[in-house]
Amino acid sequence: MRETRLTLLAGGMGVRMGRLGHGRLKPLIPFGGACHLIDFSIENARRSGASEVLLMPQYNTGQLLRYMLETWCSGPGFQVHLGAYQGVRADNVDATLERVQRPTERGTADALIKNAPYIFGPATRDVMVLHADHVYQFDYQPMLDHHRRSGAALTIGYQEIELEYVKLFGMVQFDDEGNLRSFVEKPAAPTANTVFSAVCVFNAEVLQRYLALLDGSNWQHDISRDVIPAMLAGGETIKGFCFDHYWEDIGTVDRYLRANLRMLDAAPTMALSQLPVTIAPEVARRYVAAQGSLRQAIVGADFDSGASIERCIVYPGARVADSAVIRNSIVMPGAVVAPGTRLDNAIVLASDQPGVPDPLDVIQLEAS
Repeated sequence: MRETRLTLLAGGMGVRMGRLGHGRLKPLIPFGGACHLIDFSIENARRSGASEVLLMPQYNTGQLLRYMLETWCSGPGFQVHLGAYQGVRADNVDATLERVQRPTERGTADALIKNAPYIFGPATRDVMVLHADHVYQFDYQPMLDHHRRSGAALTIGYQEIELEYVKLFGMVQFDDEGNLRSFVEKPAAPTANTVFSAVCVFNAEVLQRYLALLDGSNWQHDISRDVIPAMLAGGETIKGFCFDHYWEDIGTVDRYLRANLRMLDAAPTMALSQLPVTIAPEVARRYVAAQGSLRQAIVGADFDSGASIERCIVYPGARVADSAVIRNSIVMPGAVVAPGTRLDNAIVLASDQPGVPDPLDVIQLEAS
């Protein structure tokens, strides 16, 4: 990953996640019984041989900084660079936020402009842009190699998905030589089932040029809505790189629940062993196919309940009464399931009062 600046967009508020995102940023929503959404892109960067990734936060910055300091900024060999907040300590986050007054970013492209001092420079040949709310395991090096061999100004990741969900993403179409010919952000009537996987590699010089051209104009400050279309209209060479393994953008509560439960299928989308473990890493996890009252479940080693659990993920620290019956659900860290509770297609959130169950802590979804 030499001469490549990896940047991580982590400014999502997660409005569409409703109560699941209450009190936390979308990137910090737990996933798979083991980690948070943001951990996938960071772990992918580390596994790809990168030594550093630049964090670009926006909302609830203090919460995100504290998590980075606790989880990703303490080990040797790989670091998360905190940009304007680099050098902050866990005990002076609030004071640092008061001292460092950063301008508000209005979109993903604006985040690149505001963080330009930490991105561009003589040692930066390419800029790779990642997002903090995607679930996938991926080696970025082959994509970077493809980008450099082709001489492209931009290489974008893409994947085939069900046509009905294309309207949630950027629809992309390529010619027979792999050149981008069409990019439509969130099309009302999709005509192709290939979508932008929101991982892209820019030639740094070209990216700077287009950001300068767009800045100050009547634009939406967005990579997908502005930068990529401008480069396409400008005749730049834009190549595609297929994500042929599991990748998912977690955009709604329904998609979140489905993505979690698909890990429990006979052919899981991701194995438990593939997930980074950042939530209660001291507690071992296990997948149980069938044992006692457990069927197709991911639980922590601290799970101690005779409850009937089928096709569920139960996080460490959750408490489930013996008489409960739970199906197709997620029980979050700190959640409490009361005696006699019966749940199906639900997400049980952490209780506001430790050890005390509350019906308001349950998000109930329709069966898919």
